[in-house]
Amino acid sequence: MRTSDRLLAAANFDALISGSDLPRLEARALLEHASGRSREWLIAHGDEAPGADSAARFAELAQRRRAGEPLAYLVGEREFHGRCFKVDPAVLIPRPETELLVDLVVQAARADATLLELGTGSGCIAVTLACLRSDLHILATDTSEQALATASSNAARLCPKALAAARLQFRAGDWWSAVNSGERFDLIVSNPPYIAAADPHLAQGDLRFEPANALASGDDGLDALRVICAGAPLRLRAAGMLFLEHGFEQGAVVRALLGAACFEQISTLQDAAGLDRVTTGRLPA
Repeated sequence: MRTSDRLLAAANFDALISGSDLPRLEARALLEHASGRSREWLIAHGDEAPGADSAARFAELAQRRRAGEPLAYLVGEREFHGRCFKVDPAVLIPRPETELLVDLVVQAARADATLLELGTGSGCIAVTLACLRSDLHILATDTSEQALATASSNAARLCPKALAAARLQFRAGDWWSAVNSGERFDLIVSNPPYIAAADPHLAQGDLRFEPANALASGDDGLDALRVICAGAPLRLRAAGMLFLEHGFEQGAVVRALLGAACFEQISTLQDAAGLDRVTTGRLPA
């Protein structure tokens, strides 16, 4: 019997999970989404029979997951820095490594600082910063209108006061084209695409389903980083800081790009796995 047919004939919720041919935690997450029941309810009522609609929805989701579709897209959300963000195929799935970027900005930003985020995607960086620092004034940009819609939805749900006070704003545009000529910021932050266009990893795992323009950037993966490093001095105030996430093998080249753009106090920080992940620099005062 095919897996999908076996699931449709399952006698109870536990049988759906065990018969899905998926890791148990993934199967339970999909069943929560398909049934509208909480994890605790499913554990307590695992011997109860599922409704036909719930079983059919679960069977479809399980089949898509077995085919490799990211769990985050199937359930429509991913946790980041302790908050649940809505995600869809128009945005990159938030990664735990990016939490380092948020933590560094929270520590470095002075009171009432202005901040620009380039390439906000789901809004996980800008929205988290708005939640953690109610004094910051944040402009988050993206070239994708669909991504901006997702980010705005997350902001409306997680930090509505920041939106109402215009302390957090969103704007469409491709890198510096979204910034007006007279605008200057105390901090600029970005997790840009930094994978080489021909990298074989783009054809593997979750990356196959994520937006290519949020992952790959030119033959060596550095096109976006070059544009950001070169343009940042014109958009930062004196002593302003730039924070960039990048690949674990790109620390040295990003430090060189910042040095060429006249940044000082340049340093690369490691993520929880001990890999180079975020490089920062400060303009002269």
